Amino acid sequence: MVTEPHDPRARARTVLRRQGIELPSWAFGNSGTRFKVFGQPGVPRDPWEKITDAAEVHRLTGAAPAVALHIPWDRVDDYSALADHARELGVEIGTINANVFQDDDYKLGSVANPDPGVRSKALDHLHACVDVMDATGSRDLKLWFADGTNYPGQDDLRTRQDRLSEALHSVYGRLGTHQRLQLEYKLFEPAFYATDVPDWGTAHAHCLELGERALVCVDTGHHAPHTNIEFIVAFLLRSGKLGSFDFNSRFYADDDLMVGAADPFQLFRIMHEVVRGGALEEDSEVVFMLDQCHNIEPKIAGQIRSVMNVQEATAKALLVDTAELAAAQQEGDVLGANAVLMDAFNTDVRPLLAELREDQGLDPDPMAAHLRSGYRERAATERRGGTQAGWGA
Repeated sequence: MVTEPHDPRARARTVLRRQGIELPSWAFGNSGTRFKVFGQPGVPRDPWEKITDAAEVHRLTGAAPAVALHIPWDRVDDYSALADHARELGVEIGTINANVFQDDDYKLGSVANPDPGVRSKALDHLHACVDVMDATGSRDLKLWFADGTNYPGQDDLRTRQDRLSEALHSVYGRLGTHQRLQLEYKLFEPAFYATDVPDWGTAHAHCLELGERALVCVDTGHHAPHTNIEFIVAFLLRSGKLGSFDFNSRFYADDDLMVGAADPFQLFRIMHEVVRGGALEEDSEVVFMLDQCHNIEPKIAGQIRSVMNVQEATAKALLVDTAELAAAQQEGDVLGANAVLMDAFNTDVRPLLAELREDQGLDPDPMAAHLRSGYRERAATERRGGTQAGWGA
Protein backbone atom coordinates (compact mmCIF):
# COMPACT_ATOMS: atom_id res chain seq x y z
CA MET A 1 0.00 0.00 0.00
CA VAL A 2 1.27 3.47 -0.90
CA THR A 3 2.04 5.62 2.14
CA GLU A 4 -0.23 8.66 2.29
CA PRO A 5 1.16 12.16 2.91
CA HIS A 6 1.03 13.26 6.57
CA ASP A 7 -0.22 16.77 5.81
CA PRO A 8 -4.06 16.56 6.01
CA ARG A 9 -4.64 18.74 2.95
CA ALA A 10 -2.05 16.90 0.89
CA ARG A 11 -3.57 13.58 1.90
CA ALA A 12 -7.05 14.88 1.10
CA ARG A 13 -5.93 15.82 -2.40
CA THR A 14 -4.35 12.39 -2.89
CA VAL A 15 -7.47 10.52 -1.81
CA LEU A 16 -9.89 12.80 -3.65
CA ARG A 17 -7.88 12.42 -6.86
CA ARG A 18 -8.61 8.68 -6.93
CA GLN A 19 -12.17 8.83 -5.59
CA GLY A 20 -14.77 7.44 -7.97
CA ILE A 21 -18.53 7.94 -7.71
CA GLU A 22 -20.65 5.66 -9.86
CA LEU A 23 -23.57 7.25 -11.70
CA PRO A 24 -26.98 5.59 -12.19
CA SER A 25 -28.11 5.41 -15.81
CA TRP A 26 -31.72 5.96 -14.73
CA ALA A 27 -30.90 9.40 -13.29
CA PHE A 28 -30.61 10.68 -16.86
CA GLY A 29 -34.07 9.46 -17.87
CA ASN A 30 -37.46 10.83 -16.93
CA SER A 31 -38.29 9.83 -13.36
CA GLY A 32 -40.20 11.46 -10.56
CA THR A 33 -42.82 10.85 -7.90
CA ARG A 34 -46.19 9.13 -7.57
CA PHE A 35 -47.72 12.49 -8.42
CA LYS A 36 -46.06 13.26 -11.70
CA VAL A 37 -43.04 12.69 -13.91
CA PHE A 38 -42.05 15.88 -15.72
CA GLY A 39 -40.37 15.31 -19.06
CA GLN A 40 -37.44 17.48 -20.11
CA PRO A 41 -35.98 18.35 -23.51
CA GLY A 42 -32.90 16.36 -24.49
CA VAL A 43 -33.53 13.37 -22.22
CA PRO A 44 -31.80 10.21 -23.53
CA ARG A 45 -33.86 7.84 -25.63
CA ASP A 46 -31.78 4.72 -25.04
CA PRO A 47 -28.92 3.34 -22.91
CA TRP A 48 -26.34 4.59 -25.41
CA GLU A 49 -27.41 8.20 -24.88
CA LYS A 50 -27.62 7.70 -21.11
CA ILE A 51 -23.98 6.65 -21.08
CA THR A 52 -23.08 9.63 -23.26
CA ASP A 53 -24.61 11.94 -20.66
CA ALA A 54 -22.89 10.12 -17.81
CA ALA A 55 -19.57 10.50 -19.61
CA GLU A 56 -20.17 14.25 -19.77
CA VAL A 57 -20.47 14.33 -15.97
CA HIS A 58 -17.17 12.47 -15.70
CA ARG A 59 -15.51 14.77 -18.24
CA LEU A 60 -16.38 17.77 -16.10
CA THR A 61 -15.82 16.34 -12.61
CA GLY A 62 -13.13 13.73 -13.19
CA ALA A 63 -14.77 11.71 -10.42
CA ALA A 64 -17.51 9.63 -12.08
CA PRO A 65 -15.74 6.90 -14.05
CA ALA A 66 -18.50 4.25 -14.01
CA VAL A 67 -22.17 3.98 -14.97
CA ALA A 68 -24.58 1.55 -13.32
CA LEU A 69 -27.18 -0.17 -15.48
CA HIS A 70 -30.72 -1.23 -14.57
CA ILE A 71 -32.11 -4.27 -16.36
CA PRO A 72 -34.52 -4.29 -18.21
CA TRP A 73 -34.55 -0.46 -18.32
CA ASP A 74 -31.17 -0.59 -20.06
CA ARG A 75 -31.74 -3.68 -22.19
CA VAL A 76 -29.81 -3.76 -25.48
CA ASP A 77 -29.10 -6.47 -28.00
CA ASP A 78 -25.33 -6.33 -27.54
CA TYR A 79 -24.02 -5.54 -24.04
CA SER A 80 -20.41 -5.97 -25.11
CA ALA A 81 -20.93 -3.21 -27.67
CA LEU A 82 -22.50 -1.01 -24.99
CA ALA A 83 -19.45 -1.57 -22.79
CA ASP A 84 -17.21 -0.65 -25.73
CA HIS A 85 -19.26 2.53 -26.22
CA ALA A 86 -18.70 3.44 -22.58
CA ARG A 87 -14.95 2.85 -22.80
CA GLU A 88 -14.71 4.98 -25.93
CA LEU A 89 -16.23 7.83 -23.93
CA GLY A 90 -13.81 7.37 -21.02
CA VAL A 91 -16.10 5.52 -18.59
CA GLU A 92 -17.02 1.90 -17.90
CA ILE A 93 -20.10 -0.14 -17.05
CA GLY A 94 -20.35 -0.57 -13.30
CA THR A 95 -22.97 -2.25 -11.13
CA ILE A 96 -25.78 -4.20 -12.75
CA ASN A 97 -29.12 -3.63 -10.99
CA ALA A 98 -31.89 -6.20 -11.30
CA ASN A 99 -35.58 -5.31 -11.59
CA VAL A 100 -38.05 -7.79 -10.14
CA PHE A 101 -40.68 -5.35 -8.98
CA GLN A 102 -42.46 -3.82 -11.99
CA ASP A 103 -44.14 -6.79 -13.68
CA ASP A 104 -47.76 -7.57 -12.84
CA ASP A 105 -46.66 -11.06 -11.81
CA TYR A 106 -44.78 -9.51 -8.87
CA LYS A 107 -47.88 -8.15 -7.14
CA LEU A 108 -47.31 -10.56 -4.22
CA GLY A 109 -43.53 -10.54 -4.49
CA SER A 110 -40.80 -11.96 -6.68
CA VAL A 111 -38.36 -14.48 -5.17
CA ALA A 112 -40.52 -14.71 -2.02
CA ASN A 113 -43.81 -15.00 -3.92
CA PRO A 114 -46.00 -17.95 -2.85
CA ASP A 115 -46.35 -18.95 -6.53
CA PRO A 116 -43.39 -21.14 -7.61
CA GLY A 117 -43.88 -20.07 -11.23
CA VAL A 118 -43.40 -16.41 -10.32
CA ARG A 119 -40.37 -17.27 -8.21
CA SER A 120 -38.89 -19.15 -11.15
CA LYS A 121 -39.48 -16.17 -13.46
CA ALA A 122 -37.76 -13.81 -11.02
CA LEU A 123 -34.81 -16.14 -10.58
CA ASP A 124 -34.40 -16.48 -14.34
CA HIS A 125 -34.14 -12.68 -14.55
CA LEU A 126 -31.51 -12.55 -11.82
CA HIS A 127 -29.44 -15.17 -13.63
CA ALA A 128 -29.85 -13.18 -16.85
CA CYS A 129 -28.43 -10.15 -15.05
CA VAL A 130 -25.30 -12.19 -14.30
CA ASP A 131 -25.10 -12.88 -18.04
CA VAL A 132 -25.11 -9.10 -18.55
CA MET A 133 -22.28 -8.81 -16.04
CA ASP A 134 -20.30 -11.38 -17.98
CA ALA A 135 -20.77 -9.41 -21.20
CA THR A 136 -19.95 -5.99 -19.75
CA GLY A 137 -17.15 -7.06 -17.40
CA SER A 138 -19.12 -5.80 -14.40
CA ARG A 139 -18.09 -6.95 -10.95
CA ASP A 140 -21.20 -6.20 -8.90
CA LEU A 141 -24.82 -7.35 -9.01
CA LYS A 142 -27.15 -5.28 -6.86
CA LEU A 143 -30.38 -6.84 -5.64
CA TRP A 144 -33.27 -4.91 -4.14
CA PHE A 145 -36.53 -6.69 -3.54
CA ALA A 146 -39.90 -5.00 -3.18
CA ASP A 147 -41.10 -8.27 -1.64
CA GLY A 148 -43.21 -8.13 1.49
CA THR A 149 -46.79 -8.11 2.74
CA ASN A 150 -49.40 -5.46 3.46
CA TYR A 151 -51.56 -7.34 5.98
CA PRO A 152 -50.95 -9.61 8.96
CA GLY A 153 -51.56 -13.20 7.94
CA GLN A 154 -51.21 -12.44 4.22
CA ASP A 155 -48.28 -14.88 4.01
CA ASP A 156 -45.99 -16.76 6.34
CA LEU A 157 -43.06 -14.55 7.31
CA ARG A 158 -40.63 -17.38 8.01
CA THR A 159 -41.44 -19.22 4.78
CA ARG A 160 -40.81 -16.04 2.80
CA GLN A 161 -37.33 -15.85 4.33
CA ASP A 162 -36.73 -19.45 3.24
CA ARG A 163 -37.75 -18.62 -0.34
CA LEU A 164 -35.56 -15.52 -0.31
CA SER A 165 -32.57 -17.47 0.99
CA GLU A 166 -33.00 -20.16 -1.64
CA ALA A 167 -33.00 -17.56 -4.44
CA LEU A 168 -29.97 -15.73 -3.04
CA HIS A 169 -28.00 -18.97 -2.84
CA SER A 170 -28.89 -19.77 -6.45
CA VAL A 171 -27.71 -16.37 -7.69
CA TYR A 172 -24.58 -16.43 -5.54
CA GLY A 173 -23.69 -19.81 -6.97
CA ARG A 174 -24.05 -18.43 -10.51
CA LEU A 175 -21.50 -15.62 -9.94
CA GLY A 176 -17.97 -15.83 -11.24
CA THR A 177 -15.11 -15.86 -8.73
CA HIS A 178 -14.44 -12.15 -9.37
CA GLN A 179 -18.08 -11.11 -9.07
CA ARG A 180 -19.99 -9.96 -6.00
CA LEU A 181 -23.58 -9.82 -4.80
CA GLN A 182 -24.75 -6.57 -3.18
CA LEU A 183 -27.94 -6.96 -1.11
CA GLU A 184 -29.87 -3.73 -0.60
CA TYR A 185 -32.42 -3.27 2.17
CA LYS A 186 -35.37 -0.91 2.59
CA LEU A 187 -37.49 -0.18 5.63
CA PHE A 188 -40.84 -0.14 3.82
CA GLU A 189 -42.52 0.51 0.48
CA PRO A 190 -44.26 -0.95 -1.36
CA ALA A 191 -44.83 -3.50 1.42
CA PHE A 192 -46.27 -1.67 4.42
CA TYR A 193 -46.75 -4.43 6.99
CA ALA A 194 -43.59 -6.50 6.58
CA THR A 195 -40.74 -6.10 4.12
CA ASP A 196 -38.64 -9.20 3.46
CA VAL A 197 -35.31 -7.31 3.56
CA PRO A 198 -36.26 -4.37 5.82
CA ASP A 199 -32.95 -3.45 7.47
CA TRP A 200 -29.18 -3.82 7.48
CA GLY A 201 -29.33 -6.64 10.03
CA THR A 202 -31.47 -8.82 7.79
CA ALA A 203 -29.25 -8.09 4.79
CA HIS A 204 -26.14 -8.73 6.88
CA ALA A 205 -27.46 -12.08 8.12
CA HIS A 206 -28.23 -13.30 4.60
CA CYS A 207 -24.82 -12.15 3.36
CA LEU A 208 -23.03 -13.95 6.18
CA GLU A 209 -24.87 -17.11 5.20
CA LEU A 210 -23.94 -16.73 1.53
CA GLY A 211 -20.22 -16.08 1.77
CA GLU A 212 -17.45 -13.49 1.55
CA ARG A 213 -18.53 -12.14 -1.87
CA ALA A 214 -22.00 -11.26 -0.57
CA LEU A 215 -22.10 -7.71 0.78
CA VAL A 216 -24.57 -5.14 2.05
CA CYS A 217 -25.59 -2.04 0.10
CA VAL A 218 -26.52 0.99 2.22
CA ASP A 219 -29.04 3.29 0.55
CA THR A 220 -29.02 6.48 2.61
CA GLY A 221 -32.74 7.05 2.01
CA HIS A 222 -33.94 3.62 3.17
CA HIS A 223 -34.10 4.18 6.91
CA ALA A 224 -36.53 5.30 9.58
CA PRO A 225 -36.28 8.97 10.60
CA HIS A 226 -33.34 9.74 12.90
CA THR A 227 -31.61 6.41 12.22
CA ASN A 228 -27.89 6.66 12.92
CA ILE A 229 -26.68 5.63 9.47
CA GLU A 230 -23.04 6.28 10.30
CA PHE A 231 -23.26 3.62 13.02
CA ILE A 232 -24.50 1.12 10.43
CA VAL A 233 -21.63 2.09 8.15
CA ALA A 234 -19.09 1.70 10.96
CA PHE A 235 -20.48 -1.71 11.94
CA LEU A 236 -20.52 -3.07 8.39
CA LEU A 237 -17.01 -1.81 7.71
CA ARG A 238 -15.81 -3.42 10.94
CA SER A 239 -17.30 -6.75 9.87
CA GLY A 240 -16.04 -6.47 6.30
CA LYS A 241 -19.57 -6.55 4.91
CA LEU A 242 -20.07 -3.05 3.53
CA GLY A 243 -20.11 -3.42 -0.24
CA SER A 244 -21.61 -0.24 -1.59
CA PHE A 245 -23.58 2.94 -1.06
CA ASP A 246 -26.60 4.28 -2.88
CA PHE A 247 -26.22 7.97 -2.10
CA ASN A 248 -29.26 10.24 -2.07
CA SER A 249 -31.03 12.55 0.34
CA ARG A 250 -34.42 12.53 1.99
CA PHE A 251 -36.73 14.62 4.13
CA TYR A 252 -39.45 12.03 4.73
CA ALA A 253 -38.87 8.60 3.15
CA ASP A 254 -37.15 7.34 0.02
CA ASP A 255 -37.18 10.78 -1.60
CA ASP A 256 -34.19 10.13 -3.90
CA LEU A 257 -33.18 13.78 -3.75
CA MET A 258 -29.64 14.98 -4.45
CA VAL A 259 -27.20 13.64 -1.89
CA GLY A 260 -26.31 16.14 0.81
CA ALA A 261 -29.29 18.36 -0.03
CA ALA A 262 -31.36 17.71 3.10
CA ASP A 263 -28.68 17.01 5.70
CA PRO A 264 -25.09 17.66 4.61
CA PHE A 265 -23.92 17.10 8.20
CA GLN A 266 -25.23 13.53 8.05
CA LEU A 267 -23.32 12.94 4.83
CA PHE A 268 -20.18 14.27 6.51
CA ARG A 269 -20.68 11.97 9.49
CA ILE A 270 -21.09 9.00 7.15
CA MET A 271 -17.95 9.92 5.23
CA HIS A 272 -16.05 10.33 8.50
CA GLU A 273 -16.80 6.69 9.30
CA VAL A 274 -15.89 5.75 5.73
CA VAL A 275 -12.48 7.36 6.22
CA ARG A 276 -12.13 5.88 9.72
CA GLY A 277 -12.96 2.41 8.38
CA GLY A 278 -10.45 2.54 5.54
CA ALA A 279 -13.05 2.51 2.76
CA LEU A 280 -11.18 5.22 0.82
CA GLU A 281 -7.82 3.46 0.87
CA GLU A 282 -6.34 2.31 -2.44
CA ASP A 283 -7.16 -1.34 -1.77
CA SER A 284 -10.78 -0.69 -0.76
CA GLU A 285 -13.48 -2.22 -2.94
CA VAL A 286 -16.43 -0.29 -1.50
CA VAL A 287 -18.52 1.22 -4.33
CA PHE A 288 -19.87 4.75 -3.96
CA MET A 289 -22.89 5.20 -6.21
CA LEU A 290 -25.62 7.79 -6.61
CA ASP A 291 -29.22 6.56 -6.66
CA GLN A 292 -31.37 9.56 -7.42
CA CYS A 293 -34.09 10.79 -9.71
CA HIS A 294 -34.16 14.33 -11.02
CA ASN A 295 -37.75 15.35 -11.59
CA ILE A 296 -37.66 19.16 -11.53
CA GLU A 297 -33.93 19.83 -11.80
CA PRO A 298 -31.89 19.25 -15.00
CA LYS A 299 -30.54 15.71 -15.12
CA ILE A 300 -26.87 16.25 -15.90
CA ALA A 301 -26.57 19.29 -13.66
CA GLY A 302 -28.22 17.34 -10.84
CA GLN A 303 -25.62 14.59 -11.17
CA ILE A 304 -22.75 17.08 -11.31
CA ARG A 305 -23.96 18.81 -8.16
CA SER A 306 -24.37 15.45 -6.42
CA VAL A 307 -20.83 14.38 -7.28
CA MET A 308 -19.56 17.70 -5.96
CA ASN A 309 -21.56 17.28 -2.74
CA VAL A 310 -19.97 13.89 -2.12
CA GLN A 311 -16.54 15.32 -2.85
CA GLU A 312 -17.07 18.17 -0.39
CA ALA A 313 -18.24 15.86 2.38
CA THR A 314 -15.29 13.56 1.69
CA ALA A 315 -12.81 16.43 1.77
CA LYS A 316 -14.14 17.60 5.13
CA ALA A 317 -13.95 14.08 6.53
CA LEU A 318 -10.34 13.82 5.39
CA LEU A 319 -9.49 17.05 7.22
CA VAL A 320 -10.56 15.72 10.62
CA ASP A 321 -7.58 15.93 12.97
CA THR A 322 -7.63 12.25 13.92
CA ALA A 323 -4.83 12.52 16.47
CA GLU A 324 -6.54 15.35 18.30
CA LEU A 325 -9.88 13.54 18.09
CA ALA A 326 -8.43 10.32 19.52
CA ALA A 327 -6.74 12.23 22.35
CA ALA A 328 -9.96 14.00 23.28
CA GLN A 329 -11.90 10.73 23.18
CA GLN A 330 -9.32 8.98 25.34
CA GLU A 331 -9.46 11.79 27.89
CA GLY A 332 -13.24 11.79 27.95
CA ASP A 333 -13.30 15.36 26.63
CA VAL A 334 -16.83 15.34 25.26
CA LEU A 335 -16.92 18.90 23.95
CA GLY A 336 -13.36 18.81 22.72
CA ALA A 337 -13.96 15.70 20.65
CA ASN A 338 -17.15 17.12 19.18
CA ALA A 339 -15.33 20.37 18.36
CA VAL A 340 -12.74 18.49 16.31
CA LEU A 341 -15.48 17.11 14.07
CA MET A 342 -17.29 20.45 13.89
CA ASP A 343 -14.09 22.27 12.91
CA ALA A 344 -13.64 19.93 9.98
CA PHE A 345 -17.30 20.13 8.96
CA ASN A 346 -17.25 23.94 9.04
CA THR A 347 -14.16 24.14 6.84
CA ASP A 348 -14.78 25.62 3.39
CA VAL A 349 -13.25 22.95 1.16
CA ARG A 350 -14.39 24.43 -2.13
CA PRO A 351 -11.04 26.18 -2.78
CA LEU A 352 -9.19 22.92 -2.14
CA LEU A 353 -11.41 21.08 -4.63
CA ALA A 354 -11.08 23.86 -7.19
CA GLU A 355 -7.30 23.61 -6.95
CA LEU A 356 -7.48 19.84 -7.28
CA ARG A 357 -9.55 20.11 -10.46
CA GLU A 358 -7.17 22.63 -11.96
CA ASP A 359 -4.28 20.27 -11.20
CA GLN A 360 -6.18 17.58 -13.13
CA GLY A 361 -6.69 19.90 -16.10
CA LEU A 362 -10.38 20.38 -15.30
CA ASP A 363 -12.44 23.52 -14.93
CA PRO A 364 -12.45 24.48 -11.22
CA ASP A 365 -16.25 24.93 -11.39
CA PRO A 366 -17.88 21.94 -13.14
CA MET A 367 -21.37 23.42 -12.90
CA ALA A 368 -20.35 26.65 -14.60
CA ALA A 369 -18.40 24.71 -17.22
CA HIS A 370 -21.48 22.60 -17.98
CA LEU A 371 -23.70 25.65 -18.39
CA ARG A 372 -21.16 27.30 -20.71
CA SER A 373 -20.71 24.17 -22.80
CA GLY A 374 -24.14 24.26 -24.44
CA TYR A 375 -24.37 20.48 -24.02
CA ARG A 376 -27.96 20.56 -22.76
CA GLU A 377 -29.11 22.76 -25.63
CA ARG A 378 -27.40 20.54 -28.21
CA ALA A 379 -28.97 17.43 -26.72
CA ALA A 380 -32.42 19.04 -26.83
CA THR A 381 -31.93 19.77 -30.53
CA GLU A 382 -30.37 16.47 -31.52
CA ARG A 383 -32.68 14.18 -29.54
CA ARG A 384 -35.97 15.18 -31.06
CA GLY A 385 -38.20 12.28 -31.91
CA GLY A 386 -38.24 8.82 -30.44
CA THR A 387 -39.33 7.87 -26.95
CA GLN A 388 -37.55 9.36 -23.97
CA ALA A 389 -36.16 6.90 -21.46
CA GLY A 390 -37.86 6.59 -18.10
CA TRP A 391 -38.57 4.08 -15.37
CA GLY A 392 -39.99 1.68 -17.91
CA ALA A 393 -37.30 1.98 -20.58
